[in-house]
Amino acid sequence: MVLYISKVKPQLPETRLGFLLEQLASCKICPRNCGVDRLNGKIGVCGSGPGFEISSICIHTGEEPAIIGNNGICNVFFSHCNLSCIYCQNYQISSKPVEKSGQLTQFYEAIHSITRILDSGCKSVGFVSPTHFIPHVKAIIETLRLQGYNPIFVYNTNGFDSVEEIRLLENYINVYLPDYKYSDNNLARKLSKVSDYKQTALLAIKEMYRQKGSTLITNEDGYAENGLIIRHLVLPGYIENSLVALREIADISTSIAVSLMAQYFPTPAVKYHDSLNRTLLPEEYETVKNELEKLGFYKGWVQELESNENYRPDFELGKPFMD
Repeated sequence: MVLYISKVKPQLPETRLGFLLEQLASCKICPRNCGVDRLNGKIGVCGSGPGFEISSICIHTGEEPAIIGNNGICNVFFSHCNLSCIYCQNYQISSKPVEKSGQLTQFYEAIHSITRILDSGCKSVGFVSPTHFIPHVKAIIETLRLQGYNPIFVYNTNGFDSVEEIRLLENYINVYLPDYKYSDNNLARKLSKVSDYKQTALLAIKEMYRQKGSTLITNEDGYAENGLIIRHLVLPGYIENSLVALREIADISTSIAVSLMAQYFPTPAVKYHDSLNRTLLPEEYETVKNELEKLGFYKGWVQELESNENYRPDFELGKPFMD
């Protein structure tokens, strides 16, 4: 007698999935607190409905060395955003229409795509722009663990997160990768249509720091297994914002790993903006790098100015990043 063993992998019970997504019924996941009933198809301020609205799942090798390790990271790019940055570098997906296919279909397709990449040798999964999809992130992580996968999970966020939601992610996330965009709320209002970015992001980052501290633990494959990396994108014409942002991070700890990015490129939406319509000047980035050194940061990464040519995703392609 031949015994056939089923290779069907266990799935998250629909009751558990329903419980996680119930939070969408009066959505206050992000600091916008709009209270919209996304569960029943209403659209939040972020532009999102109830589904697993994912624009791309792909291997990315262009992140920080401790994020991509030796095999790259499986990045899950969620659509839409809870900020409205006029210069959005991922504008193709932040303004993408709501996906209409079935919720469970989206979920199963996402799990299949992620596990296929993990089976190819990738060791980590990154959730990009996850703030407004935290219940979905939890569902994906729980399912992967149920199926026997235990990758490094990276939370790659714009920083405008609810401190309460970050606290509830403690047992899910291995590495936090937040932006700290603005030290000036007036600038945040002008460029991203949010009036309380500074205090909200700092509270969220301080909670991440409470969970992870400043030690970035890496493994033999080059991956950060646990820790916190703060990103800051230097914007042309707004150098004072960057200088103050670094000082505020230093007030938390100069032992935190900082990724100081020069990769800004002007999108079509800022073609006529007085400063965002160009790339960084060498002296602008040099000024900010000097402040980073002056403050005593000693862990992290800086970029070449030419990086603005290398990190331009095209989400119309099968592989958004031509690594």
